[in-house]
Amino acid sequence: MRYFITGGAGFIGCNLSARKLSAGDSVTIYDNLSRPRTEHNLQWLRGQFGDARLSFVRGDIRDYDALRAAVAQARPDLIVHLASQVAVTTSVKNPREDFEINALGTFNVLEAARLQATPPAVFYASTNKVYGGMEDVAVVLDGSRYRYRDLPLGVSEQQPLDFHSPYGCSKGAGDQYVRDYARIYGLKTVVFRQSCIYGERQFGVEDQGWVAHFVIAAALGRPITIYGDGKQVRDLLYVQDLIDAYDAAWRHIDQASGQVFNVGGGASNTLSIWAEFGPILERLAGHSILVRWGDWRPGDQPVFISDNTKAEKVLGWRPNVSAVAGIERLWKWVTDNPGLFQ
Repeated sequence: MRYFITGGAGFIGCNLSARKLSAGDSVTIYDNLSRPRTEHNLQWLRGQFGDARLSFVRGDIRDYDALRAAVAQARPDLIVHLASQVAVTTSVKNPREDFEINALGTFNVLEAARLQATPPAVFYASTNKVYGGMEDVAVVLDGSRYRYRDLPLGVSEQQPLDFHSPYGCSKGAGDQYVRDYARIYGLKTVVFRQSCIYGERQFGVEDQGWVAHFVIAAALGRPITIYGDGKQVRDLLYVQDLIDAYDAAWRHIDQASGQVFNVGGGASNTLSIWAEFGPILERLAGHSILVRWGDWRPGDQPVFISDNTKAEKVLGWRPNVSAVAGIERLWKWVTDNPGLFQ
């Protein structure tokens, strides 16, 4: 197969590229390398696989002409659209740039695909942020964690969309465009509303990639700030399990096309962000970890858990790697490669 991966030098993209190159597929990475340390990931891929089946195009998804030309040259079977502005905080500071990357950039990807002689399928990495704050969903505090009162499996795709923040709006616009291009143009598209994805080669920072940020900080003795009471709950999905979901969608592309899937760790892979995650990090570090405490941040959900029922039913997919096992793998990668974080 021929893959075209926007943002392919990023965290998810380089893991996906490695999986496909290991399987003997061809990969074209389209990335502007604007995110810090993405060049490390690109160098790692080249060191592992060489350039025989790996092509790199330095480009920006906002540049439609360059993007369309790159897609035409690559002639992919599948575009996996991962390139994105990823932080809510950044979107609030610069909403125009956020819109141009996430909304216009996704539109450019769809048009580049649609206008090929043989249009490729398009997979889109959306976000659970399209559901907004979900103020209508009852949440209760249960000991060291928050939980949904009436949603034991978490949030399904039936939850009403409620775009909140420029980031939520821009990603949500892309989400709906990708879905509609299957209906209007017959393009084979799949939307993945992703929860907290984590794993090796993730250079997390405070406002994006919080699991990796906490692991890196704890391993290297850097400060950690917890906003709120630390009992907020998230479902965690290991990156290789996410790639399994992509693979499952491709195997079932006729059934999956035009569909939206929540993909997260689900109810069996949840942690409160410090009350439960903190002790895991302290065990791995071998000592207690002091943290700073800050006020709740606007729009911070007390709990988000993805209901994966639809993905399991249609795609035959479910996560395999437990949150603890995945965190242990991430910890080992960080502590084995401290020079990457200088």
